[in-house]
Amino acid sequence: MSRNTEIVMDTVRAADHDRYLTALYAPADKRDALFSLYAFNAEIAGIRDRIHEPLPGEVRLQWWRDVIAAGGEAGAGHPVAETLNATIAAFKLPKLAFENMLEARIFDLYDDPMPSRTDLEGYCGETAAALIQLAAMVLDPVAAPRFAELAGRAGCAQAMTGVLLLLPLHRKRGQCFVPADILAAAGSSPEEFVAGDGGPGAQRAVAAMMALAREHLSAFEQYAAALPATLRAAFLPLALPRAYLGKMERSRQSPLDGVVRLSALRRHWLLLRRASKGWPAL
Repeated sequence: MSRNTEIVMDTVRAADHDRYLTALYAPADKRDALFSLYAFNAEIAGIRDRIHEPLPGEVRLQWWRDVIAAGGEAGAGHPVAETLNATIAAFKLPKLAFENMLEARIFDLYDDPMPSRTDLEGYCGETAAALIQLAAMVLDPVAAPRFAELAGRAGCAQAMTGVLLLLPLHRKRGQCFVPADILAAAGSSPEEFVAGDGGPGAQRAVAAMMALAREHLSAFEQYAAALPATLRAAFLPLALPRAYLGKMERSRQSPLDGVVRLSALRRHWLLLRRASKGWPAL
């Protein structure tokens, strides 16, 4: 194993352990490519945590744009950049998808509220859904295009569950990913939602977000049985949201205040089941 490969794997293991586990179920000759995609995603998703200020964060996103646009030896000395460019070249991945992902991540750097459900779905499409589709293109470029729409549903379900899991962190920052139209329907607002206990409408807004995540998850699961075994590893993160959402609903602690976790054993079992059997027909 090369030093770069080891660093990239360690990046994913530390920053995104669920995706790290899913990549282990991919064919051995595709794992390094998946790790490079997931490490890139972890790098750009964590910019706000490392840099804190929006403008330097935008500079970092622009650095990634330049590295990907240039390809080849661009980003030399940066293990994630080097391996990502190698993956893009080897699997002929569309650079526009990375450009759109980087553009979407600008939202992370500021405290502007998410305007609407449609905007949130667009954000999920350019980030989590795009990552699933890119992973699918690595695993099986012939089959992947047929499941682009399913990747969209999958990405929304996964990312919205992630928004719920990260509510304590986002609220501490003063950041609101819960769409303003959902908050308004719940009798709240972005300003009220991130302050104090979230206000009287906060729990209704959380319930609405859970329902929206389940809506996309159910839409994914309706057709997931058609996924060929070659693409399962790309969609394996979807083995976990139903368990996360169920635990949120059963927990005495609101997702506003505490992060819901699944045990390592539970996550391994859920991933193993889907990796070996896929999703059942509904």
